[in-house]
Amino acid sequence: MKQFNRRLIVSAMLGLFASLAQAQYMWIDEKGLKQLSDRPPPPSTPAKNILKQPHGAPAPVQIAPADSAAGPAASAASAAASASAPPTLAERNADFRKRAEEKAEKDQKAAEEARQKAARKENCVAARQYKAQLDSGQRIGVMSPNGEQGFMGDAERAQRSAQAARVLNDCR
Repeated sequence: MKQFNRRLIVSAMLGLFASLAQAQYMWIDEKGLKQLSDRPPPPSTPAKNILKQPHGAPAPVQIAPADSAAGPAASAASAAASASAPPTLAERNADFRKRAEEKAEKDQKAAEEARQKAARKENCVAARQYKAQLDSGQRIGVMSPNGEQGFMGDAERAQRSAQAARVLNDCR
């Protein structure tokens, strides 16, 4: 008798789980991906994209297009109704993705500006050192285009010092 009760309980539980497994919805979303859920698809999903729904489940409510033949009064009423309705999951996901993309673009722009600022700072430091070397009065060795070594003359030193001064004016 106990074994019969156990079998009855086990079969009842299996039947319960089997009925829950049947309460599944399957549809193709707007991106073309197959979705499975125990909840009905969003109302914006066309009936042709619903592949499976539980037996006896009500047909999904379809949203009528805004440019219906009813005229502007009907479209104004539907716009007011949609404005008061909470956003759907798809709309919230789209808003989230949009905010995430905007944040990524903003972060990328800030990182690029920081790199440019660091590069400008390095260039200014190098220009200050070069100007100091030019103004020190010490002899500076140079290489001619044909590979001969020589020293920088006073005219060339004055010209390069003026160039370094122009670069340093942008650093301030």
